[in-house]
Amino acid sequence: RAKMPPVTASGTPEYTSRAWRRLGKAMKIRTMVLLSVACLAGATVFAADLQLGTWKLNEAKSKLSPAATKNTTVTYETAGDNVKVTVEGTTPDGKAFKSVWTGKYDGKDYAVTGDPLGDARSYTKVDDRTLTFSGKKDGKVAVSGKIVVAADGKSRTVTSSTTDAKGEKVSMTA
Repeated sequence: RAKMPPVTASGTPEYTSRAWRRLGKAMKIRTMVLLSVACLAGATVFAADLQLGTWKLNEAKSKLSPAATKNTTVTYETAGDNVKVTVEGTTPDGKAFKSVWTGKYDGKDYAVTGDPLGDARSYTKVDDRTLTFSGKKDGKVAVSGKIVVAADGKSRTVTSSTTDAKGEKVSMTA
C-alpha cells in the first residue's frame, strides 16, 4: 500500500514530487493487477464453450444414410444465459429446413422449432469438447448422439443414431 503524503499545518496533504512518484507507482501496479484479472476472467468466459461458432458439413468425410436429414450448417451462439443452436439442412426428400433450439447444456428438454425429426431437444455437456444430445418427437426419442470438437478446435465429429421410416436403426457420422 502506498503511504499517504505528509500533511501541512492546515491539514491539507503536502504533495512533494517524491510523494507523487510513490502514489503514481502504486496506482500503476493496482491498475495492472486489475486489468490482468479482467483479461483472465474474459478469456475464461469466451474459451469455456468450444462448440460456439458456425460448423459446416464436410460431406466427403461424412458417412450419412440417404434416409437421414443432412445438417449442412450448424451455428452455436450465446443467448443470455442460454445457447442458441440454429441448424440448416435438407430432409431425405430434398426439402430445405431450418431449426432453432435455445436452452442449456443441462440434459433437460427444450422446445425446438422447424426440426423435421422432433419438437424437443436436450444437450448435456460431458467435458469441454464433448456434448451428448437427444431429440424427441411427442415425448419419444427420435435421434440421439454425441458431438466431439477436435483438440485443435477446427473440426468436430457428430455421431448419431435414429430410426428410419421402415423402423430400422440408422447410424451416421458427420
